[in-house]
Amino acid sequence: MDQALSLAQALQASPFGAWARGSSHAYPAANLLHLLGLVMLIGPIGVLDLRLAGAWRRIPSDQLARALTPIAIVGLALLAPSGLTMFAADAASLVRSPTFQWKLLLIVLALANALAFRVLWGRQLRNGDLPLFGRLMAAGSIALWLIVAALGRMIAYT
Repeated sequence: MDQALSLAQALQASPFGAWARGSSHAYPAANLLHLLGLVMLIGPIGVLDLRLAGAWRRIPSDQLARALTPIAIVGLALLAPSGLTMFAADAASLVRSPTFQWKLLLIVLALANALAFRVLWGRQLRNGDLPLFGRLMAAGSIALWLIVAALGRMIAYT
């Protein structure tokens, strides 16, 4: 924790941290981009995960994945730099926040779940329905991303 706190303090004290904290536009813009990225991630992935969990069985899951996954990837691409910008503004206190720590842990778990899903079930998307474990992974993905979003909002209140 001491090393994480030292890195967080250095980031917060850096010119980037000062800009994120001191600019009248940086933090609000990062916040808006973060929200946009969240919507672009959770919307498509939520729909895809619901399909993979068993909803809308008439819609081919492989076609849905090809259409929605790129949108989700763009969402992740917006979330990372905007999240880093907001973190840099108050890194020293955020790194000590249990809410923030849980958020980061669940992001790692959600990304690991997505990667494991692709490895385990990626080829089966063409075949349609998944076995129970694959459906549970899809349902778990929805839950993880929604909890991550909720924790992100709760950071402001803890």
